[in-house]
Amino acid sequence: MPFLNRPGQPELHYELDDYTDPWRDAPYLILQHGYGRSGRFWYSWVPYLARFYKVVRPDIRGLGQSSADFDLERGFTLEACVADLAAIIDHLGANSVHFCGESMGGILGMVLAATHSARVRTLTLVSSPVYIGSATKETYALGHKSEAEAQRVMGMQAWVAATNRTTRFPPDTDPALLAWYEQEFARNRADVQMAMSKLLHGATAAPFLARIAAPVLGLYPTAGPITSAEQEQQLIANIRNLRMVHLPTSFHKVQLLFPAACANHLLHFASQHDGTVCREN
Repeated sequence: MPFLNRPGQPELHYELDDYTDPWRDAPYLILQHGYGRSGRFWYSWVPYLARFYKVVRPDIRGLGQSSADFDLERGFTLEACVADLAAIIDHLGANSVHFCGESMGGILGMVLAATHSARVRTLTLVSSPVYIGSATKETYALGHKSEAEAQRVMGMQAWVAATNRTTRFPPDTDPALLAWYEQEFARNRADVQMAMSKLLHGATAAPFLARIAAPVLGLYPTAGPITSAEQEQQLIANIRNLRMVHLPTSFHKVQLLFPAACANHLLHFASQHDGTVCREN
């Protein structure tokens, strides 16, 4: 289990999955999770990707096995999280990486690609909003004044269970998957989750879109509850090299609903830009 230690900064944990041929200098592919989750949520993508790419799954500061030993009020910012990603790339010794982010992880990816353009070979966005709109904030408040109040009153695990059934997963989802998701989410400290929620609700990638030079793949639901048609139009209008793919669902978690389809779209997108073939007889 690799960790990155830096003076005055929280310790960062990441998983490295590498089943590439040892004589190949395979590129790194970073899979960045979104709000309240961890690198464990990529488990179903790894078998498709790690034969051809060195797959890195970081835990955002404070989540998963990364340290929460920092000022949650002042230290949970877009700038800090993007600096963490740049530090991980440096730590890997990589000149550049393929980057894939789901939901909020995609917001981080858009900012990273705009501000560290030489470090990002391709960028893949999985149900990633440009910002959290007012309708989503109201949905996640579940009748309370705010999402934070709903989390305090209901408790984090009950809030996650309720929002899983409104936006993330369809009604026929395997109950065992929902239970696993809720248990994994609950591994993280509630105060860290709330600090990240505050960051997410105030974050926007809009000022960065036109500065993204890397080729971008979008993997989105056909009618997402968080990534609205208006937001997709912002991506299309402002990102110069964007390929959009829609998965057949109106729920947010295409990452877990369509792992094989998503991973294979990513695999072929990245390999196309590397000029390699990622299939075997």
